[in-house]
Amino acid sequence: MAEFQLEHGGKPDRKREELKGKVLRLPELVEYAEGTVASRMVINRKCGSITIFSFDESEGLSEHTAPFDAVVTILEGECEVWVAGTISRMKTGETIIFPANVPHALSAITRFKMSLVMIKE
Repeated sequence: MAEFQLEHGGKPDRKREELKGKVLRLPELVEYAEGTVASRMVINRKCGSITIFSFDESEGLSEHTAPFDAVVTILEGECEVWVAGTISRMKTGETIIFPANVPHALSAITRFKMSLVMIKE
């Protein structure tokens, strides 16, 4: 499982600025990378962020907690998620909210892409 840390610097990013005002197809913002997890941050503000991820088959994020709620929507493919010991299978179009300070993890069943929206208080 990949360990992944999001940046929260707030620096303007030319690639993110180029996305503004355009119709986006979120799954097209990040390509699959063999044997790993890839990501592209779309929005990064003090109040929260939006990041698009791609996971190769059998990749995932190990169990961790976050100090704020996280909303995950599967954009394509299938994965398993664990939230406080409960396992759920998710597929394209489904969304889950990982509650703040609750252990959670996910693992690819097939290659999959997801959006992650984190809201800070």
